[in-house]
Amino acid sequence: MKKIILIVLTSIGLLSCSNDKTNYDASGTFETTETIVAAEANGIIKQLDIEEGQILEAGQRIGYIDSVQLWLRKKQLEAQIKSVRSKSPDIAAQTSSFSKQKAVIQSQLKTQLHEKQRIENLVKADAATPKQLDDISGQVDALQKQLEVIHSQEISQTSQLTTQSKGLSGDVIPLKVQIEEVNDQLSKSIIINRVNGTVLAKYAEANEMASLGKPLYKIADLSTLILRAYISGNQLSLIKINQPVKVMVDDGNKKYKEFAGVIEWISNKAEFTPKTIQTKDERANLVYAVKIRVKNDGYLKIGMYADVKL
Repeated sequence: MKKIILIVLTSIGLLSCSNDKTNYDASGTFETTETIVAAEANGIIKQLDIEEGQILEAGQRIGYIDSVQLWLRKKQLEAQIKSVRSKSPDIAAQTSSFSKQKAVIQSQLKTQLHEKQRIENLVKADAATPKQLDDISGQVDALQKQLEVIHSQEISQTSQLTTQSKGLSGDVIPLKVQIEEVNDQLSKSIIINRVNGTVLAKYAEANEMASLGKPLYKIADLSTLILRAYISGNQLSLIKINQPVKVMVDDGNKKYKEFAGVIEWISNKAEFTPKTIQTKDERANLVYAVKIRVKNDGYLKIGMYADVKL
């Protein structure tokens, strides 16, 4: 009889211990933000140095797509710009030519004005005739009119050349824009990883054809995972944002491996209990989703189940 009582008590004790180990307030699965990286250019993939499980850093170059045609297109556009610019008039040279002509006439005009003044003095002294004064005055007027004509020609031609130059400059602008577009495409031919994380899946290989938007690989940051769990309505009053909780994961030996978690989000809308989720109160039909951030030491995996103790 004593032996039977001892066995019963031992069984009750083991059942109690088992209940303590499986005692939890909510359960759910781990998830994280997964990013699918796609090709940003068309062409043959010349290099793609990644493998599933590889850890990549943001900004790391991992390959490139053939860009020879883009490079040739850029060279063609640069040659067109050079050709257009070669047709641009040399306004400075034309201005210099007019300046030299005006300098010569101004020098002659200065000499004639000095001569006119000398003859005016001689006429006053009756040492020269009025006709001599009229002749020199006519030469002065002719030089002044010649100077005005050259000045007018300079303004007109400079205006024409400026208009022509602006027109050619306008022809260069769209070519420059096309070069910027090609440069952007060339930069996108280099495959750069944008996210710190682990490669979850690889969808392409070197020497395959890539098209704009074609998935190349999937990556996610596994250093921290999110446990999406569900609680019943009567548990809402027990939790709040930034509250630390205990996250328990089955270690395969009928025991739990514990992790520290922090509640970072609580849904403000109730939903029906997911089929794969059990809450502490199995009678609850409506539950609230919560997100718990958990630091991953490498043991946790996406999709793994875990229990939560509030």
